[in-house]
Parts: sequence; C-alpha cells; structure tokens
Amino acid sequence: MTDSSDALRLILASQSPRRADMLRQLGLEPEILPADVDESLLQQERPAEHVERLARAKAGLIAEREREALVVGGDTIVVHKDAILGKPKDEGAAIDMLSDLSGSRHEVLSGIAVAGPHGIISTVSTATVRMRTYDRNTSAAYVATGEPMDKAGGYGIQGLGASLVESVDGDYYAVIGFPVASFVDLLEAIGFRYDFGVIAPKISD
Repeated sequence: MTDSSDALRLILASQSPRRADMLRQLGLEPEILPADVDESLLQQERPAEHVERLARAKAGLIAEREREALVVGGDTIVVHKDAILGKPKDEGAAIDMLSDLSGSRHEVLSGIAVAGPHGIISTVSTATVRMRTYDRNTSAAYVATGEPMDKAGGYGIQGLGASLVESVDGDYYAVIGFPVASFVDLLEAIGFRYDFGVIAPKISD
C-alpha cells in the first residue's frame, strides 16, 4: 500500500484538458502548471522533431523549478499534404481546414516527455487518420459547436468530431493528444511503474 503522504507529485505542464482528462482516467491527479514556450517551427525541423522538442521544452521548463516532481509535457500536430496543421486561428480557417481533410488521410503525431530528478526522456507516437467524405456545410456546422477551435487539425476525435472520422491506424490515444502506452513506457524507462492509479518505484527482481 502506498502512503498518501509519500505520493509522488505529478505535474502536467500543459493547459490541455484532454491530457488532464487522460491522466485522471488513469486514476492520477496531476497538478496543472502550463509551460509557456515558443511553439514556432524551426527552419528545416521535421514534424516528429517539432512535437518532441516542444514536449521536452514544456516538461523541462517546469521541472527546473519543481525538482522533486515528475513533470509531463506533450504536444500534438496534424500533418496533411506535407503541411503542419495547428489550431485554427478563427472559424473560417477551421472550416477550410476541415473541408480539406474530408475524404483523405492525415497523420497525427503526439510528442510526450517526462522530466524529473532523472533528467528528461521523451518519445513520439503516431497515427494515420482517414476522414469520412463530408461537405463544407458539415464542416461549418461542426465549427459552430465551438469544439474544433482549440484542437490541432480542427477536430476532436474524443468528442463530436468522432462522427467525421472513418478509421484510425496506429495509436488512437496519440490522436487525442496523450499516448498512454508511451507514457507508461517512459515511466518504466526511468525506474517507475504505473500501478493502476498510482505511480510507484519499480521493484527490483
């Protein structure tokens, strides 16, 4: 049994409600301390490099001042026709983005990093998403719900936007923005284990 007084502090260096929700679904209660980092794409930076760098930057920034905690950082992007799609800047951009995705495939990349006394470790998870074929009126109706505006690619697969998705090949949780299996793997790589609602030190064999 784990003494609650000795419970490991877990900090989410993100204001993403999806990432916080996923951690809570795992039975964890993260402190929310969003990291303010420049998310601009560097020259000649590849999409996977971009999301991993940002995940590491977010986790590392908070870990510098919260040295006894485990800090989780994440970033998610959508890549379609060799272009990175971030969050739509306004409703018109969201409608254009969704209409362009209709009937086609795109890639979703989610970087995740865990920082703490051990240093920082990170990885990237991917998925290929195929969208249903829908018309511009459907895009506009979805945008009118407000759901797409804070999401990379302009849709949320865990919400109303699920109706626009035909299939997912790869890590479904990468599309949500928090690749659970990768998170657990990172914990194990730094000497911890996820014990169904608790993060605890690994027990040596």
